[in-house]
Amino acid sequence: MYREIPKLMMFRNLGEDSIIIKLSEIIRDFDSGEYDKADLSDRIYAQIHRLLEIATDYGFDKNLWHDYIAYVLVTNENPFSLTAERAGMNEGSVNGFALKDMEIFNNLFSYDFQKLERTLGLDCFSVITNYKSIHKRHQVYNKNVSDKVRALSDAIAEDISPENTLRLVTDFYKAYGVGMLGLNKAFRVSEALPDLDKKVPAKAGNDFLLGRGISCSPIKNTDKVMLDDLIGYDIQKKRLRENTEAFLAGKAANNVLLFGDAGTGKSTSIKALINEYYDDGLRMIELYKHQMRYLAPVISSIKNRNYRFIIYMDDLSFEENETEYKYLKAVIEGGLETRPDNVLIYATSNRRNLIKETWNDTNDVELDKHRSDTLQEKLSLVSRFGVTIPYMRPDKKEYEKIVKGLAERQAGLGLTEEELLAEANKWSVSHGGMSGRAAQQLIDSLDI
Repeated sequence: MYREIPKLMMFRNLGEDSIIIKLSEIIRDFDSGEYDKADLSDRIYAQIHRLLEIATDYGFDKNLWHDYIAYVLVTNENPFSLTAERAGMNEGSVNGFALKDMEIFNNLFSYDFQKLERTLGLDCFSVITNYKSIHKRHQVYNKNVSDKVRALSDAIAEDISPENTLRLVTDFYKAYGVGMLGLNKAFRVSEALPDLDKKVPAKAGNDFLLGRGISCSPIKNTDKVMLDDLIGYDIQKKRLRENTEAFLAGKAANNVLLFGDAGTGKSTSIKALINEYYDDGLRMIELYKHQMRYLAPVISSIKNRNYRFIIYMDDLSFEENETEYKYLKAVIEGGLETRPDNVLIYATSNRRNLIKETWNDTNDVELDKHRSDTLQEKLSLVSRFGVTIPYMRPDKKEYEKIVKGLAERQAGLGLTEEELLAEANKWSVSHGGMSGRAAQQLIDSLDI
């Protein structure tokens, strides 16, 4: 096994800490005959432990070794995989290198660990290659990744030839992409590393480098909500769909601001987009207000990828003394670098103008000779969102419609319509007024 690894060409950046590298070194030492049995066994157990951790993160089953190799193939970002992500399988000299790499991976895929086990008196490889995982709820592992990787693993096992493996992997890159960006729907920026040029391979279950020192975390279990799950707001949802679909089709589209009262479905509407359009290449990156200075590096890191990205900013607003909004203004419109065609910014806010206005901004008394300039500075941010969609608190009739609609989806409440609406009225009085959030909370309380 060890002799195979140095021959890798396109996929050689596995990382020194890769399980494949570590197991290959173990095989090398085993074949040499110069090893301490206890030490070699300890090293094997350490790698099996890591493999089980990854299997738990992604719900792997049956043959964990096969699933892990498939996982490595779909997450390894290299010139071949990134090109295949954009263009699929095309004629070129690089395919010859990739084909030889697939032959090596196939040899790893079908490696027989029996001799090693017999000599050292182990059975751990037999266990992981005939594994029965404990049933887990979807919330505790990344099912989205698991299903795709396990399907690829099974397909490789059906025809263990380099040509078939290369075709399967290339088709995967074209359909879903490569790396964490291809496998996952949504991400959050977790931190920016001091060394902006540092490059390390993605690690299963952990943060990964998006680029230029920006560390990202996949959001493993997003809400399953769809736009139709939000009752009412049909005009708002239609405008949101139209802009997003134009964006995905490569047509002109605008940054979007959803503003209005709390609990009206602004955040839910944006979260629903990633479920509706993931298969069309949509990805979402969540960025918090205090991370605004990372916005430009994040966009620079994703501008050449074969996806459409929405940078999502929830509950966006700025106090008078906060200046982070200047980063957002420069990126949206005003900086020297043009915003790439595959990136849009969608934000929600309870404020229409995003930046808090003070009495001095609107007072007729000339307290500041530059008062007009100050006001325009604050208003200029919202003007950079080409689409602004209001989400206002529903009136009594609309609120009752939402309550009845949610109740129909929740069987077994045991209330007449009159009783339900009476409860809804009392609930809105004690829970901050009429809103979709209040209606959902009411239904949840009645279902207890």
